[in-house]
Amino acid sequence: MFSLFSVRRRGAARLAAVTLASGLVAAGVLAGAGAAVADEEPQRQGGATATLGSLVTHDQAVIRGEDGNEREIPAGLFEMSVQDGGTLQSYCVDIHNPTQQGAKYQETPWSATSLNNNPDAGKVHWILRNSYPQVNDLAALAKKSGARSLTEETAAAGTQVAIWRYSDGADVTAVDPGAEKLADYLEKRARNHAEPKASLTLDPPAVSGHPGKPLGPVTVRTSADEVMVSPPTDATASGVRIVDAKGEELTSAKNGDELYFDVPKDAALSGSAALTVQASTTVPVGRAFASETRSQTQILAGSSESTVAATASAHWAEQGPIPALSAQKNCAKGGVDIAASNVGDEPFTFELMGFKHTIGAGKSQTVTIPLQEDQAYDFTITGPNGFEKRIKGVLDCATAGSPAGDTPEPSDGPSPASIGGTGTTDDLNLADTGSSNATPMIAGIAVALVVVGGAAVFFLRKKDGSGE
Repeated sequence: MFSLFSVRRRGAARLAAVTLASGLVAAGVLAGAGAAVADEEPQRQGGATATLGSLVTHDQAVIRGEDGNEREIPAGLFEMSVQDGGTLQSYCVDIHNPTQQGAKYQETPWSATSLNNNPDAGKVHWILRNSYPQVNDLAALAKKSGARSLTEETAAAGTQVAIWRYSDGADVTAVDPGAEKLADYLEKRARNHAEPKASLTLDPPAVSGHPGKPLGPVTVRTSADEVMVSPPTDATASGVRIVDAKGEELTSAKNGDELYFDVPKDAALSGSAALTVQASTTVPVGRAFASETRSQTQILAGSSESTVAATASAHWAEQGPIPALSAQKNCAKGGVDIAASNVGDEPFTFELMGFKHTIGAGKSQTVTIPLQEDQAYDFTITGPNGFEKRIKGVLDCATAGSPAGDTPEPSDGPSPASIGGTGTTDDLNLADTGSSNATPMIAGIAVALVVVGGAAVFFLRKKDGSGE
């Protein structure tokens, strides 16, 4: 949640080690036949997109490092503003990582965050559902927990402390006696609660096929009552429509509905299109939010009516290989899965970092690109018939423990990072915690290492079927 450990003496060495170890996979290319044209579709998995604001409701807590040192830190609720409308309240996980105020966040499955493989992640969800702000009767909450009284600030602090004990295994206590009573009560009573479903996704996010035949299906998964369907922006020129299984054009859909791209027989011999679905709904409590930069993972505590959206793409060709490609973080394997399928009538051969892979007609394959923790990645994926897609992000899959011997340096709130930004008096601390104006240089070194060469290990999962 906060910039707790700005460790100057290890910062440069750690950063250099990560750059050297993972620079070889900082960028990659899947190359195929045909000239590529830019594919501008968003790389989001769907759901809410929000910007991190300030710590709005909080009190103090004390964290103990492995060296026995104690530091007082703020603990409580953040506020996030949703793109296109809405407000979220969130607590944070991964206590030793920094935050960047103004960072962009995307609704994300637990499997792509530091909650991955945490046996207590479900207890964090239980705490969220059974404490403030979901339970806003503070007198009743105080009575249940044995606290003499609770304010919004101390209730938020006690809730955050309980979450940290399960999300990070942190040795942390609330300063206020009532907040500490609440934290102990929540920790003791917590039970595993299943991960909430996404507010909105499209499955799969990419399909392919031949013109003149429906491409899909793409299934809507949502907690909203209804979603609005926006056809491809180039639909007037290409004639592509979004239809149901009967060929009826759709402007709205609901959970479980199947959508198809209706590509006319006389469409261009090859091409691509994207559809967007959007809805207004409350995002389920317990959904994780991860940043595209190195900013600490948030966990949702409350939501106003908010805008959620998801995008799916289609690629078609008359003949030859016809790939469909999508990507998703895989924290279990410490990397990014690139799923490729080929519904064409010829094999699809691509080259990835010097390794060639061939996907037969009607086959699919997943390539897992291993990355270092906190590694920024930027992959350009190209294929035949003018296909190209860019995938970028940061792998944030593990909690950052307090290193032995390091001295904690607490912050009064989110790190005041200028994202991509200008130099300030805080640049030294930000460099030590992962944000600095040296980032472009580091990225350049990583890309240079890719150009120089080197081998990375890729894990492949092969399966039969198309469009999976």
